Amino acid sequence: MYILITGTSGFLGQYVVAHALRCGHRVRAVDRRLPDENGPSWRDHPGVEVLRVDLRRPDGIAAAVKGTQAVVHLAAAKEGDFDTQFGGTVLTTHNLLDAMADAGVLRLVVASSFSVYDYLHTSPGEILDEESPIEPEPELRDPYTRTKLLQEQAAREFQQRRDGAVTILRPGVLYGRENLWIARLGVKMSDKLWLRIGSGAELPMSYVENCAEAVIAALETDAAIGATLNIVDDERPTQQFYARILSERASASPWMFPVSWNLMRLLAATVWRCNRVLFRGQLKLPGLFTPARLHARFKPLAYENRRAREVLSWEPSYSLEDALDRSLGNLDLLNVPHASTTAPLRQDPHAHRLSDR
Repeated sequence: MYILITGTSGFLGQYVVAHALRCGHRVRAVDRRLPDENGPSWRDHPGVEVLRVDLRRPDGIAAAVKGTQAVVHLAAAKEGDFDTQFGGTVLTTHNLLDAMADAGVLRLVVASSFSVYDYLHTSPGEILDEESPIEPEPELRDPYTRTKLLQEQAAREFQQRRDGAVTILRPGVLYGRENLWIARLGVKMSDKLWLRIGSGAELPMSYVENCAEAVIAALETDAAIGATLNIVDDERPTQQFYARILSERASASPWMFPVSWNLMRLLAATVWRCNRVLFRGQLKLPGLFTPARLHARFKPLAYENRRAREVLSWEPSYSLEDALDRSLGNLDLLNVPHASTTAPLRQDPHAHRLSDR
């Protein structure tokens, strides 16, 4: 299959390109930045074409989509104010979907996020799965949650109005070589001090190579069309356990100062109510004192990957121990053997059917 992949310089995108090439697909890798000489080792692979395209502008997107059979959309803005993230996540998605519709390319896998769920009204210990409620008040959260919800809405409209063949994936907390000290471990006060809130909370972790495999499996699986799937690993350690084994393996680790979840929850609720009553909500509170944000990041919940395993016939290849070994080792995780040693290019049996719908 000839796949257009966006966001290929991102943490997940680099690994998705590598896995797609290993599976024998051809890739058109699209990003705002071209990889430099220190970029991913797949940049010179004969099965990949690298294009510099700014998806925030319609110019050039049609040419990038033309000739491909499917799109994996990973590009998104994770930082900045709402306008910045809207441009980098929502506007880019609309521009891409318009170009896909014009080109008759209807197969789409889009990466969303666990951020879209409603954590504030979910009971502690409850299993968060694909049937869990979506955030009803995203304005109380952050720009990332708001724009990811809008991105999902755009993808579903493409499916309904354009007869698109869409799969929405919601990866959990991605970790790997570039991101081992994940934000859900606590609040970073300095390089040497973190506040760990609720040490017994389960982490919905997804090792980046496992997630990349799920992305390509979704693209190759007819049963995934129309599905929304959570992507998390089989092993989901607690904050305390993960922080401990990471500290044992990493050369430098911060000191974790533990704070009770219940204490932090009550404190945030009190500060939030005081702000509402005394200051009419005009004070700009840190995320720790905004209940919707605090619950989304630290509430102790349970997670599962049953639906992804069933629909995709997917099984995470790497255990937590394997993932840490690979992340802390000297392996070139993005290296892909050239065509002489890779599998033959796969033909998509549904490409014409999707294009003609």
